[in-house]
Amino acid sequence: MAKKRKPPQPKPQQLLVEGKNDRHVIWTLCAQYQLPETFSVEVPEEGGTEGVEALLEGLPNRLRNKNLRRLGLVVDADRDVAARWQAVGNRLRSVGYQNIPSSPPAEGWVDRQAELPQVGVWLMPNNQVPGMLEDFVASLIPREDALLAKAETVLQELEATGINRYSIVQHPKALIHTWLAWQENPGMPMGQAITAQVLSYAQPGAIASIAWLGRLFDFT
Repeated sequence: MAKKRKPPQPKPQQLLVEGKNDRHVIWTLCAQYQLPETFSVEVPEEGGTEGVEALLEGLPNRLRNKNLRRLGLVVDADRDVAARWQAVGNRLRSVGYQNIPSSPPAEGWVDRQAELPQVGVWLMPNNQVPGMLEDFVASLIPREDALLAKAETVLQELEATGINRYSIVQHPKALIHTWLAWQENPGMPMGQAITAQVLSYAQPGAIASIAWLGRLFDFT
């Protein structure tokens, strides 16, 4: 009778994200900045469902794993930065983290406490304002680009007349994908657009997020 395989041990250095789009964008940025592949980028699931709730639900047990040394979280701030920060902080406190600031630092948060894995948190897009991954990606559009303003105008016209089929909450997603649809290679994925340099990874938001990863995973 064949022996039952043991489940694979989690990697000692992990970055958790909400979904596959987040993972693709982060992988692409890491490749552009030639970061060493010392950590995995993982999309937690609960009951086959991705998202921030699945990520937060499994967070305490993941942090208690003795094999884990460093763990980063990248989650959308969504409409309320303070509420999202509190939700993350509550999960961390339940494991024993104490030195959690009252609000997220602009440069992202990294902390190490005795007998616990080093932990880091980045709230999309920039730790300071409401938003999501797509807001972060939109910040990689070169400032002189004329199509971004035009895409914003078109979406506002749709919303003013009520013929938009997306919810207002999803405006950032509609904006970046409208903009991508107007490029030389229409509709390319966000990560691919970074690789093709349609989106510029040398923008301040990308530089700040890479610096945060460097502090978290101790790149030298």
